[in-house]
Amino acid sequence: MKKLVVLTGAGISAESGLKTFRDSDGLWEGYNIHDVATPEAWQRNPELVQQFYNERRKSVLEASPNAAHYALARLEEQYDVTIITQNIDDLHERAGLSHVVHLHGIITRSQSSINPELTYPIDGWEIRMDEVCELGSPLRAHVVWFGEDVPMIEPAARICAAADIFMLIGSSLAVYPAAGLISYVKREVPRYIIDPRIPDVAVRGPLIKIQEKATVGVPALVNELLKNNI
Repeated sequence: MKKLVVLTGAGISAESGLKTFRDSDGLWEGYNIHDVATPEAWQRNPELVQQFYNERRKSVLEASPNAAHYALARLEEQYDVTIITQNIDDLHERAGLSHVVHLHGIITRSQSSINPELTYPIDGWEIRMDEVCELGSPLRAHVVWFGEDVPMIEPAARICAAADIFMLIGSSLAVYPAAGLISYVKREVPRYIIDPRIPDVAVRGPLIKIQEKATVGVPALVNELLKNNI
């Protein structure tokens, strides 16, 4: 089976009602990201940070996968599909996709506040401040904050380098290091970009631009790929 690699960004989750800080006002659900999404914010006001991610987790659990998520899952009928997502929700998994790499963590798990490798499932939508890891430190959302390392970036780069087909969906390619992953795709590999606003991409090789929102462009492209077995 051909290896099909998909990099997804905020655009695909936005159509399920999940907002991100990339909204036009530069805020994330009314909060400045430096107050809720950095290690310094956690040190200053852990209760606020915990409350913020508890609210975001509740929104994620109330949201549902959309037509783009379900269309991508259909690709597993004919392709070896790996999703690399910048998003912290679990909508790809709930749509039935088998192989999902979360670059920035996943909000439905918690982690130790002193050792990010210690992660745990969350019962419900809330992490309480009195919940601690096995080392005794408070639990926090299992997400990569601004200023923290992105441990999955190297495995993701290797996955991109092995792709036979590459798709970019709903990403402005504004956040690094994730934005650099497309450069690891081999020159001869076809690249499909689906977004209402196609980002500037400086790559050589086949580049097919589909200027549509994810719920329109992804199902159409999936139907074409499955029909023609490209």
